[in-house]
Amino acid sequence: MSDNYLLNIYEKALKLPAGRKLFSMMFSRKAPYFATITPVITELRPNFCEVKFKKRKGVENHIQTVHVIAICNALECAMGAMAESSIPKHLRWIPKGMNVNYTAKASSNITATAEVSPEDWKPGDLPVTVKAMRDDGTVVVEGTINLWVSEKPSK
Repeated sequence: MSDNYLLNIYEKALKLPAGRKLFSMMFSRKAPYFATITPVITELRPNFCEVKFKKRKGVENHIQTVHVIAICNALECAMGAMAESSIPKHLRWIPKGMNVNYTAKASSNITATAEVSPEDWKPGDLPVTVKAMRDDGTVVVEGTINLWVSEKPSK
């Protein structure tokens, strides 16, 4: 068992029927806007998270592709779960900004990932690599979410 609370909850949820969906619903309650895309966290481990969501009317734009803001929501969801399950206990994080490039039309379900190197967890700026792909593996959005990492105040 991990010493990280979120990874422990995830591992316990995986033992339940529909555990990934249940965990994803619970995680979305921490930041309710995530629920607008109905994300499913399909993989969560230290320094990596994968989130999937379905292309449906509620996330489409005027040309019936997945709206980039819905994709950015999935990228931030992946980053948040990755960060919360990875950060050393003496540190805290907050997002500072997001820089993304739209590289292709998002014409199918979306898989979003967030990843960092373990040695990057130290106070200061931390760029998290994010990308979103269509079902065929084509990258539709790629970029970074910049975090500010700092020491937790002493109690």
